Amino acid sequence: MPSASLKVGDIKRPHVTIRGLSKKFGKTTIYENFDLDIPRGELISVFGPNGCGKSTLINMIAGLIPVDAGQILFDGMQLSDIKFGYVFQNYREALFPWMRAFDNIAYPLKMMKVPAAERKARTERLVAHLGVKLDLNMFPYQMSGGQQQLVSIMRALVVEPEILFLDEPFSALDYEMTLFMREQLQKLFMESGTTMVLVSHDLEEAVYLADHVLLLSRNPARVADFPAVTAPRPRTDATLSESEFVTTKAHCLEVFQREVRRG
Repeated sequence: MPSASLKVGDIKRPHVTIRGLSKKFGKTTIYENFDLDIPRGELISVFGPNGCGKSTLINMIAGLIPVDAGQILFDGMQLSDIKFGYVFQNYREALFPWMRAFDNIAYPLKMMKVPAAERKARTERLVAHLGVKLDLNMFPYQMSGGQQQLVSIMRALVVEPEILFLDEPFSALDYEMTLFMREQLQKLFMESGTTMVLVSHDLEEAVYLADHVLLLSRNPARVADFPAVTAPRPRTDATLSESEFVTTKAHCLEVFQREVRRG
């Protein structure tokens, strides 16, 4: 069985170390004695059969739901000792409708009691650095779905997180906007260098965006494989037809189908 921890030299040193993770919902065991190392400064896609615990995994790492057993450390520290961001699937419920885009982005800094002048400067600096073309005076209802989700992502980044979690962030968008947002996320990742963990239900998306794809089995979930995606960035439409990408995607599909059949 493939190990969740790759050989030395295969990946960068772990940013997140998970040991002995266990979780049950009722009588269903989702995770049992689960181990995983997430490398620093990489974008990791999480993919697997429906109900295998993809979102549960990042929710436990992010502290949104409790673990039954096990330990999760961030460079040896607890979650409470680091800064992290989380982008939810439902962008319409994630933003405050009475706040303009700028204030939505700056809100976490306000909660951290950052002075108003510094909040403004940090938000403007982030927007400028990313080159985002968006009227930040608009309210959420004036923005498209993709623009709202982009604001959600920037709000998660404004605190300069050490790690960013994204739970199927494009699943509620139409195809055109999904393609646009994939490119925006890739740009954000390349610009920020933030460790990112992305849950996806779209295999092509998972492979396209990732440095490594975490392929999970049915529950109790184990690491079915953790292949690297070595296509250079920035990735484009042409990447999708390159032989190495096609081979990696085919391998992931084979592993996925094998795990589905085991169910």
